[in-house]
Parts: sequence; structure tokens; C-alpha cells
Amino acid sequence: MDSLLESKTEFSRELRKMSVPPKYDDLGKESRDVFGKGYGFGSVKLDLKTKTKNNVEFITSGSSNNDTGKVFGSLETKYKYADYGVTLAEKWTTDNFLTSQITVEDQIAKGLKLEFDTSFAPNTGKKSAKIKSAYKQDYFHGTGDVDFDFAGPTVQASAVVGYEGWVAGYQAAYDTAKSKLIGNNFSFGYRGGDFHIHSSVNDASRFTGSIYHKLSSNLEAAAELNWASSSSSTSFQVGCKYDVDKDASFRAKVNNNSQVGAAYTQRLRDGIKLTLSSLIDTKNLNQGGHKIGLGLDMEA
Repeated sequence: MDSLLESKTEFSRELRKMSVPPKYDDLGKESRDVFGKGYGFGSVKLDLKTKTKNNVEFITSGSSNNDTGKVFGSLETKYKYADYGVTLAEKWTTDNFLTSQITVEDQIAKGLKLEFDTSFAPNTGKKSAKIKSAYKQDYFHGTGDVDFDFAGPTVQASAVVGYEGWVAGYQAAYDTAKSKLIGNNFSFGYRGGDFHIHSSVNDASRFTGSIYHKLSSNLEAAAELNWASSSSSTSFQVGCKYDVDKDASFRAKVNNNSQVGAAYTQRLRDGIKLTLSSLIDTKNLNQGGHKIGLGLDMEA
């Protein structure tokens, strides 16, 4: 009886959360996180995040590709004016690429978020700008983005509606320079208390289905199936994440190509996490081609 009441309580909480559905790009995110987060195959990566007393954040990231030896780094600063709902961010990469972002949320209207992004490459002189918007309220979450280009802007829009756990969304992109629809995507799913089912069709040629299940407070599992009509190829993968304790977690995944991925994350002390990951091709155990990764996250 207690477990039944707990299950009903959890389901009620999920329904309250579902009063505002996720935006289109976040549909199916839970299963994608099981397969994507916590892995860093083929690279050595260091992330450092600090925060001043004035709420200015500094995010420094560096990585080295084990195959090519190429080193990439970035420095990002972020400041939030909480009283005004404004966030300012700037980023500079080792590719000599400068970006800036201004975000305004819940100021013009409740539930409305506006982002103004600009980028500049000093070496080539290339410039770009984007305006992003999102509006959410009970049972609805919509977005509208404009990517400005000298030849003609690209417009992208999406809308998601949700009711009692069911969600349906549509996303489209239009290239004004070519007067052509370049994106035509549809998604449908159900978000329950401890499981999510998601399906999508992209450009009527790529089909995806996924299931996410939170088996317990420390164990998550997911399965994903993809099919492309152009090649009639199907891919399939299953994965899980297990929290050993509050300081350690283990991830594993395997796909239909017999590639097995594993990752272990350990919190060494407050603000310091170490991640070890590997990707093994079980079809070619003796031929090499396997990948390992190392990541260190530091926060102060």
C-alpha cells in the first residue's frame, strides 16, 4: 500500500511539472543524456568553473584530441542581473572565435525569454547574429529563432503542447534565401512519473524512438532505435546509469555495432570530479581502434 501511494504521489508531481511541457529540442532529453553525458571518448578534458562574490562566473575549458593531438580551449564569462532577469555572457576560443550573448527572461512578459547572440571571427572577418525567443505557459512551450545571414536569414520555429503526460511537438525551419523549407520535424510522446516514451520523425526520412525508465533513485536505463529511409539502415542502443553512492557513478552502453562504452565518475572532494571512459569495439578486439578518455571537472 505504501509503495502504491508513493507511486501515485510521484505521478502527481510529474503531472504538475508537465503543466509546462519541455521545448521541442528537450523532448527525449532524458534518454539522450543516458547515452551522451559522462562520456569523453578519445580526448583528455579539463573544465574549471569559478564564481566571484559579485556573481560573475568564469568557465575555462580545455581538451586534447588523442587521435589528432589538436588542443582546443575556451574562456567564458557570465554575469546575471537577477533583479532584472538579464544574463550577459562572452566567450573566446582558441580558434579565435568571439561570441556574446544577452538573455532577458520574464521581463517583457511572464514566460517569455529572449536571447541576442552575436559572433565574430577576427581572422576571417566573418560575423553572424541570432535572435532566439521562447514562450511557455501551462500546456504550451513555443520557440522562434532567426539566424541572420547576408544572403538571407533562416527562420526556425517550434511548438509543443502537453496534457496529462502526453506531449506533441512540431518544428520547422525555412531558408529565406532559397525560399525553401529545410526542416520539417514532428515529435510525439508520453512522460510518466518514472518513465518517458519519445518518438520523432525528421524530414520524413529519419525516424527515432526511445524509452527512458528511472528504475530506482540511483538507477536509470534507456533504449533508442533509429532508422533512416535513405539507407534503410537501423541502429539500436541500450544504456544505463548507476549511482554507486553520492560521490561515484557508473555508466554503460552498447549498440548494434557491438561497441561497448563505459564511464566511471568519482568525486574526489567538494568541487572536484574525475571521469574515466572507454569505448571498446568488441568485433575487433585485437585490431585496436579502441578509445579512452579522461576528464577533470573543478568548481570553486
